[in-house]
Amino acid sequence: MKRVLLKLSGEALAGEKKTGFDEPTVTKVALQVKTLVEQGMEIGVVIGGGNFWRGRSSEHIDRTKADQIGMLATVMNCIYVSEIFRSVGIKTAVMTPFACGAFTELFSKDKVIEYFAKGAVVFLAGGTGHPYFSTDTATVLRAIEIEAETILLAKSVDGVYDSDPKDNPQAKKFDEITIQEVIDRKLGVVDMTASILCMENHMPMLVFGLNQENSIVDTVSGKLNGTRVTA
Repeated sequence: MKRVLLKLSGEALAGEKKTGFDEPTVTKVALQVKTLVEQGMEIGVVIGGGNFWRGRSSEHIDRTKADQIGMLATVMNCIYVSEIFRSVGIKTAVMTPFACGAFTELFSKDKVIEYFAKGAVVFLAGGTGHPYFSTDTATVLRAIEIEAETILLAKSVDGVYDSDPKDNPQAKKFDEITIQEVIDRKLGVVDMTASILCMENHMPMLVFGLNQENSIVDTVSGKLNGTRVTA
């Protein structure tokens, strides 16, 4: 693999606290990404906002405004994680689809490629920039735009199961499954819009647990302890 898009779950970055950030967890991620960058990989990063905001569960906030708050949560996450990456010696850039003053740069595929050529990791924050689209959709959209070979989906759960393993201890984990099966069985790996984008653009995903030791490097090295979702 040469170019990938890494999607990090906001909840997974929060560690056991389930909110905010767990710095040791984020630092472990940074060190793994540094290993891959030093091997010549080009890495884009999308981060969810669930460690700060779950606006769709609110009954009192307009959906558009709730989604805007969620987009800003992802910007905060990317700025924070970007700085942790920098602290271990990785060059970074943070891009958004809307202006954030001097905090970020406006997203441009050409600019992303320029940063990759300089050995930088590019954080793609702010979702799609529009309400009614999730970070899942933004992840697949950006992966397609930057011509990533695959999406690395690092979650708090270690793969794709036939039912929620938190509710069903007997849930079965898939080693490999097609995106069509994910859609048909409503397994919720990513939301429906993102799933259809993956299927139509033949974008595969590797789903694994972020908090497993060395999971990002192992996944890229072919030692996936999760689920391969084929398109």
